[in-house]
Amino acid sequence: MNIVFSLDQIKEVAEQILAQNPKKIILFNGEMGVGKTTLIKQLCKSLGVQDATSSPTFSLVNEYYTSNNQIVYHFDFYRLNKETEALDMGVDDYLYSGNWCFIEWSEKIASLLPEETSIINIELLADGKRSLELI
Repeated sequence: MNIVFSLDQIKEVAEQILAQNPKKIILFNGEMGVGKTTLIKQLCKSLGVQDATSSPTFSLVNEYYTSNNQIVYHFDFYRLNKETEALDMGVDDYLYSGNWCFIEWSEKIASLLPEETSIINIELLADGKRSLELI
């Protein structure tokens, strides 16, 4: 799936992504400020998360519950220095839980990721729109 969108279309984009039946582990790639966290927040809402969502930059992971008791994990590994830090926090338990895992800066834990993932690449275009590719 390839799409170009503006941020006011984020709800529709999230619904289109979920309609593609992606793997439950989704890796979000893109430069800082491109809108990865904004998209993840909308994906959480589209899945039925009613609590406030925020970036787990300092906590590394936030846990949310949907209205039908599914669990959504949102990871931000930007501040991670070594993969062992992710192992120390029990990242394997999260990744193999069968729950949604939305991961920013996944390249920091590349060797720990399961083979079965979906990837979202986001790029900021010159006109302020975003280009998104779901693999």
